[in-house]
Amino acid sequence: MNYWPLLGIALVVIGFVLRLNPALVVVVAGIATGLLAGITPTDVLALIGESFTKQRYLALFLLTLPAIGLLERHGLKERAQQWIARLRGATAGRALTAYLGGRQLLSALGLVDLGGHAQTVRPLMAPMAVGAAENSHGALPEATRERIKAMTAASENVGRFFGEDVFIAFGAVLLMQGFFAEHGIVLEPLHIALWGIPTAICAFLIHTSRLLRMDAQLAREAAALQASAEREPAP
Repeated sequence: MNYWPLLGIALVVIGFVLRLNPALVVVVAGIATGLLAGITPTDVLALIGESFTKQRYLALFLLTLPAIGLLERHGLKERAQQWIARLRGATAGRALTAYLGGRQLLSALGLVDLGGHAQTVRPLMAPMAVGAAENSHGALPEATRERIKAMTAASENVGRFFGEDVFIAFGAVLLMQGFFAEHGIVLEPLHIALWGIPTAICAFLIHTSRLLRMDAQLAREAAALQASAEREPAP
């Protein structure tokens, strides 16, 4: 047995440890694996091209990135922050709660691609959440800004993961139906999806509480920074 192709896994691990570009690491590791397996360079490129055309959602994702980058270059983030700053009473937690609820609802209807980290979280929701926090508490430390961005990404994950389980045509629902059918338990996809609703509601409530706690923590940190600044003697 030829174990040399396993070096491709080592290349992936090393690349991720060094925090290199993930797409570049995966492509280089794939090419190296093919060459070590005895496949000719032409066949390796043909295999990569064939996989690329079959996975059309990946092609769509790669085409989305330049469009988002162009919008960011022309001030998309700044516009999002200005818009959220005009809303009275808007906080990072409240904005993310609204996004969480909308994301769950759309995912439950099967519209899972109307959001995402690349399309929505990074260019829109993260700047809006940070802008809402800064509008309420002033300039924030970089660590706090990164924490808000992380909670934005978590809101996307929770909203999509628990929302799509309610959609009857979701792959996981059909997989569960097939699993039960193999063991003599007949269930309709609708029944499985309906039982996903209580879980989705619990996930919404739990994550909403985390977002509201984040708002409270931001308020305490801002008050502590202001008190510390007031105690410092004037030069």
